[in-house]
Amino acid sequence: MAAARDPLAGADPAAPDPMAGAGPAAPDPMAGAGQPDPPARWRVIVTVAAVVLVLDVLTKIWAVARLEGRPEIVLVPALLGEQVGPLLRLTFWRNPGAAFGLGASAGLTLLFSVLAVAVAIGILGYGRRVTNLAWAFALGGLLGGALGNLVDRVFRSPGPLRGHVVDFLGLPHFPIFNVADSAVTCSAVAIVILGILGVAPTWRR
Repeated sequence: MAAARDPLAGADPAAPDPMAGAGPAAPDPMAGAGQPDPPARWRVIVTVAAVVLVLDVLTKIWAVARLEGRPEIVLVPALLGEQVGPLLRLTFWRNPGAAFGLGASAGLTLLFSVLAVAVAIGILGYGRRVTNLAWAFALGGLLGGALGNLVDRVFRSPGPLRGHVVDFLGLPHFPIFNVADSAVTCSAVAIVILGILGVAPTWRR
């Protein structure tokens, strides 16, 4: 009589493996889910804003000391005829309005000051989420320009939030402006271009 088969005995090596030929394992849907997002460009925004602000403040201090009450200084003479005038000149003006002399009234000056504060707070809050370098530079320039003119409106006469902004750069047939105005304009153009190109300010998964 044959002995009963031991259930604990090893499997027959000749028996086919039920898992053989099953192919590669299916990909794990959670693979890569723990990858960190690209770092925010907060430091870039703050650094660019600080550079613009310092440059704007220093140039305005120089303009008040060297240009106020004096004849304008022609840096680049008229190359396209006297009707066009100098291509670049330094001429002093205290602007009660917004950039390029827009809205030169006491009520609008106060409004522009409040708007500048709102823009600065908005950029500082949203900037912590920005991961795109181009957007960081654009927002930093916008922030620095807004703060530069806000400093004038807060600390210059005739009073807080109503102070006149110092402008000193002149182009042919163009309002007199300053470094802060240039930064705001260039940053706004950059933001429009980035939007047209579909460049997102934050990283998309």
